[in-house]
Order: sequence, then structure tokens, then C-alpha cells
Amino acid sequence: MVEGNRQTGEGRTVGVGTAPRFLDRLRESLRVRHYSLRTEDAYLDWVRRFILFHGKRHPKDMGAPEVQAFLSHLAVDRRVSPSTQNQAKAALLFLYRHLLEVDLPWLGEVVQARRQPRLPVVLTPGEVRAVLDQMEGGMALVAQVLYGTGMRLMEGLRLRVKDVEFERREIVVRDGKGGKDRVTMLPDRLTAPLRAHLERVRALHDRDLAEGFGEVGLPDALAEKVRTAPRAWGWQWVFPSAQRSVDPRSGLVRRHHLHPESVQKAVRLAARAAELVKPVTPHVLRHSFATHLLAAGHDIRTVQELLGHKDVATTMIYTHVLNRGGRGVASPLDGL
Repeated sequence: MVEGNRQTGEGRTVGVGTAPRFLDRLRESLRVRHYSLRTEDAYLDWVRRFILFHGKRHPKDMGAPEVQAFLSHLAVDRRVSPSTQNQAKAALLFLYRHLLEVDLPWLGEVVQARRQPRLPVVLTPGEVRAVLDQMEGGMALVAQVLYGTGMRLMEGLRLRVKDVEFERREIVVRDGKGGKDRVTMLPDRLTAPLRAHLERVRALHDRDLAEGFGEVGLPDALAEKVRTAPRAWGWQWVFPSAQRSVDPRSGLVRRHHLHPESVQKAVRLAARAAELVKPVTPHVLRHSFATHLLAAGHDIRTVQELLGHKDVATTMIYTHVLNRGGRGVASPLDGL
């Protein structure tokens, strides 16, 4: 219970004045465990919704029935996807385990939403070309990098200058999904555009330094260990934002990387301009990368490593969307 809250017949409540302090403690607990800012914001939002759904009752006064009721509300009334429901469950389990330190003998009673296997949306090479032709400038380069390397959107946006290996034609993906590093290819046709882009980024960085800025956010405590690292050219974002902004964690004015929603909007508009009827997102470019490599005859283990999949079974999904006419079997209609 947060100090100073009033008692009701239904148990303790999280009052208006005390709720922010309670959520601040949750935020601090997430940061101590090095959760990403996006996960931090998502978990805080789910806990806030959980508390409001149950009339601002304190989570300590609730357990499995309340958690189950909230998750059922999301699935039945809100009709959220299984992945969204499971994210809400993960947020609540973090709350009870790490902030409230409540024993969870009822954990087994909370149902895990089961995701039904879905075939990914994949573009043909011609459709990819049509989308890219509708894009220009930095957004076009981001889209080309995503399709040409198979990186996830946030992996591409968090790319640092030092991790682009022009001589070896490689890109090192740092802290990908699951906190893993991996190496993917740097397409030959992107070498010249990326070099020219980085020259413009370098000029932008030099201007920031001249104006007293130029620091970039660094992982863990690297900024404390290497004082010059935040301003070093190698640590700068490959795709920086056009505007400087206040870092939500440190409060410092920095130049962050491009916002993911900006890229998502640019890709969506390009697909619309190309008159594609498929729903196209930046992640569809990753799906297309994998499928086109398999169609070209590359073995699935290589594709698995390039994508950073933990299990080859995840990569196998792309074998079901190869353009081979129903697993390569000819329709009897074609034989008439």
C-alpha cells in the first residue's frame, strides 16, 4: 500500500496524489533491470490501466482473479491480439514479482494467450521496387537498409556509425532482440549512398559540437567509463533525428535517432502511392528479405543467422510463402 491512501470497503486504493509515486517506483525498478524505454513506457501504461480497471484498488489487494478479469476484458471486450494481451500479462507479473515482491502461487492460474500461426505478408521483388521508388531522401535509405539487411526497424534506427563495416561489407547489429549481437551483410549498392549520407550526418554532428551539443545516449555506464564517448563520431546514430530533443531519462538535450513512427508512416504512404493492396510496414521488408533469399537458393541456416532467429523453426515460416504455387505442386486445372 502506498502511504497516505484512504481505506474503502473494497480494500486500499491508489489515490490521485500517490499514484505517480507508485508508478515512479515501478519505473525505477524497470530501469535498474535495464529494460528499454519502449518496454518501460508500455509496462507503466498496462499497470495504470489495470489499476483504473479495478477502481483504483491497490495491486497488493488483488491477485489471480483480478489479473484474469483484466486480461479477459482485453481479449473479449477490447479484442486485442494475443501478443498485446501477453504483453499486459508480462507487465503485471513484473509488477508483482519485482516491485511488490509478492509470492505468486497463483501464477499458474493466469492463462497465457495462445498466438495462432499466421503467414507473414511478403512483397514480390517488383512490389519492393515499387515501394522504394516512391520514397526519397533519408527515409528511402532507411527502407533500403531494412530490406537489404533484414534488420528489424529498431535495429536499423539504433545503428551506430562504428558498426557499419564498409571494407568488409558488413553491418554489426548490436543488442538485437533478446539482447544478442549478430552480423548481417551490407549490400554493395548501398555502399555509396551510405557513405554520402554519413558525410552529411558528420557535418550535422560537427555543427552540434560547435553549438555545445553533440552528445548521444550510450548503453549501460559507458559514458561514465569513457568520458569522451558520448561526443565521439563512432557512437553517433547513422539515422539521427532532424531536431534535438530532451532525453526522457537523463534530461539532457541530445539528438536522438529517427522516430520509428516516422519511418512507418513513410513506408505506408509509399505503398499507397505504389497502389499496393497488401498492408505494408517496415517489418514486411524484413519478411521479404528472408523470403527472397530462400527463393534465391540460400540455405535456411544462413537466413536464420542473418535474421537473428534463436530457433530455425521461426525461420521456417518463410518456406510456406515462397512463390512456388502450393508447395511446388501443379494444380490439376493447369493440366486440362
